[in-house]
Amino acid sequence: MDVILESFEQLLDPNWIMSKGGLYLVLIILFIETGLFFGFFLPGDPLLFVSGMIIANAGEGAIPFDNEAFNLAFWGVLFILSTILGNIVGYWSGYKFSHFFRGSGDKKRLIKAKHIDSAEAFYQKRGGFAILIARFLPVVRTFVPIVGGIVKMDFKRFMLFNILGAILWVGTITTAGFLLGENQWVQDNLEWTVLGIVAVVTLPVVFKMLVKKKPKIAS
Repeated sequence: MDVILESFEQLLDPNWIMSKGGLYLVLIILFIETGLFFGFFLPGDPLLFVSGMIIANAGEGAIPFDNEAFNLAFWGVLFILSTILGNIVGYWSGYKFSHFFRGSGDKKRLIKAKHIDSAEAFYQKRGGFAILIARFLPVVRTFVPIVGGIVKMDFKRFMLFNILGAILWVGTITTAGFLLGENQWVQDNLEWTVLGIVAVVTLPVVFKMLVKKKPKIAS
């Protein structure tokens, strides 16, 4: 447990990130978190925020441009592409190995048929919403594209919301880090700032999903 906590602290340290591969390391981590099932524990939201801080504080001779705005756009596009590709890999793995979950012939299903049917019905109606919103939910964003592949969600529809979700997620959190990154209080209280940003982005989504619409009263 101590090793895991130490690793998370390191991933929130801009100096450690820059010494271990810089923002290229962030690209790899974002891909793993959004594309491979074992990457669900990786902290994508904090990494995007810290990346925005790194870009804002890079100064002259930054990576790869001298202009901070150009750097923000450059890395923002790369982060977006990384997470889009990650979701594609997640979808593909679910699609390719769906028979392991569904079962075939005499093989036992890993997931009950009624759950598969429910997931298929949901993805047909609101699969796009799930792909989009999942970007803002830690852990969930790793598994939603995999389930989309398992139930064979329409790939064009999947890609549309995959791209939209990546743009919104990366754009929102990286830009927040960029705008707040030079603030001394933010630098001194990075952990609390990141938790606050994640809460602001995540809680409205969770609230909307949990709160049911009130039934209409017949007149």
